[in-house]
Amino acid sequence: MLIDSHANLHGETYGDDLDAALDRARAAGVSPVIAICCRLGEFDAVKSIAEAHQDVWCTLGAHPHHAKDRPAITADELLAIADDHPKLVAIGETGLDLHYNYSPLDQQIASLKAHIEAARRTRLPVILHCREADTEMADLLEEEMGKGAFKALLHCYTGGEALARRANALGLWFSASGIITFKKADDVRAIFRDIVPADRVIIETDCPYLAPVPHRGSRNEPAFLPHVAEKLAELRVWTLNETAQRTTANCLALFDRIRVTP
Repeated sequence: MLIDSHANLHGETYGDDLDAALDRARAAGVSPVIAICCRLGEFDAVKSIAEAHQDVWCTLGAHPHHAKDRPAITADELLAIADDHPKLVAIGETGLDLHYNYSPLDQQIASLKAHIEAARRTRLPVILHCREADTEMADLLEEEMGKGAFKALLHCYTGGEALARRANALGLWFSASGIITFKKADDVRAIFRDIVPADRVIIETDCPYLAPVPHRGSRNEPAFLPHVAEKLAELRVWTLNETAQRTTANCLALFDRIRVTP
């Protein structure tokens, strides 16, 4: 069994074949799947997918691109939207993105801090996006962890060695995506080979984006997750079975509200 820890399932991309895509995932040994919320206004759509499928769980969050939509969002407001939904397993996706700068940095930081506080209160993990903001993210995480512990995941990790080491020291989890199969991703592969701890590494598709080799250029979907697992196994010199066991156990330790049914 493999768990897809980050799948963007709502919206038009899977509008015609979501059920079939999830069936293909199950046939490929991928279940459960975590449906990610990136805009607060899309939570209803995301949670409805989780409600319709026993092995799909969901999150609540605002991607840093959309921090400007609710720049003054508070932890109280996030918790009110979540309404302690029984299939909610994480807060996020949230974080910092200085590549596109779709939202001003101060608004991204304020939103991220609100998400972290919501994660503390619920004892749910927070899912972090970080692009070209390694130093800012590491500084903020160290500051926030000093205020009170919380569980956190750097999803689709593509950052540098310094952030990886600082985040590792804080006890964060890391997820590998199809990027580790890309020809020019040697730096990312080195992070997952040499720095990320064996008990805090998980895998994801980030579908419909970042389809792994040999599917690059096509729409990504959860059924392609075994290709990520195969590359991680190669990097860590694990068997495929060991990779499945380790990443699944790690994922369930992080997202501890997930209940797996035989």
